[in-house]
Amino acid sequence: MQIQLQKHTLALRHTFSISRESHDFQDTLIVGLSLNGHTGFGEATSNPYYKITVESMMSEIEAVQKELEAYDFSDPETFHDFLKAKGLSNFALCAMDLAAHDLYGKLKGKPLYELWGTQKDRYPLTNYTIGIAPVDEMVSKMIEMPWPIYKIKLGTEDDVAIVRELRKHTDAIFRIDANCAWTAEETTQNAPLLKELGVEFLEQPLKADDWEGMEKVVHQSVLPIIADESCIVEADVEKCALHFNGINIKLTKCGGLTPALRMIRKGKELGLKVMVGCMTESTVGISAIAQLLPQLDYVDMDGALLLKKDIAKGVEIQENGKVIFPELAGSGVTLI
Repeated sequence: MQIQLQKHTLALRHTFSISRESHDFQDTLIVGLSLNGHTGFGEATSNPYYKITVESMMSEIEAVQKELEAYDFSDPETFHDFLKAKGLSNFALCAMDLAAHDLYGKLKGKPLYELWGTQKDRYPLTNYTIGIAPVDEMVSKMIEMPWPIYKIKLGTEDDVAIVRELRKHTDAIFRIDANCAWTAEETTQNAPLLKELGVEFLEQPLKADDWEGMEKVVHQSVLPIIADESCIVEADVEKCALHFNGINIKLTKCGGLTPALRMIRKGKELGLKVMVGCMTESTVGISAIAQLLPQLDYVDMDGALLLKKDIAKGVEIQENGKVIFPELAGSGVTLI
């Protein structure tokens, strides 16, 4: 195999703010794995919350590059085991694993969803994310991008009032993501008010390690509670079953498609709703997420829609949320 590593700085359409940070640009690592005339592409973004940079991921991969290039590639799962044994971070693992899956599908001449025995005739619509901002700016973003489902980022002193104002301008479904900013009391108090305003569920309202608070909330809230920061890796799924109604799996956090597939199966076995989310990736990462769509209850794959300019072609998301899958096999990705 030949390995290519590229750093890209993605400019966002608007300043993107959540309860703990704001940014106008997103650094991301694109990995290319080439074999027998085919190239698979993978991606993982930098993330200050998890102390991950593109440079740190590149350094990890370059440290084992000779071993990787000599590796006899047969399938993504075995390759993932090999990479994990080398001690790569989950973010670097993700970029490599996504590239391996895309390569494998291209070598086999089939899209991943087909190789996994699923069909794309039914799938959940992605939400479009509205970051924290003055409420008039949040409204203007909705007007700019009419959408059937919005994820609203919250974590202010006026969260319910913000949702009440946004509701005046759309009949779309709302999902609320407080990114760990609320207490258990705030969550149970806000939930009935938000339900009346057409909110579908609450995502990670409490701090990631507040398991005691989440156990109270999951039994008292009138809205379903979905884990995000509390559900990072495979081992977290079973614990989340006692504290949440569903899980949001991030490929970058868990280490790619290989562990995500196992997390989806485990979540369903435990009766959890299953969602996959994104981290403002380009179409490289979003196209990988899209291959999972037939297996999901919810999805948040709007990352490329939040960019001023994309760096790849693959899955296309239309204004009504409909997904156009590429004819190319694997994840269907090519770089622009």
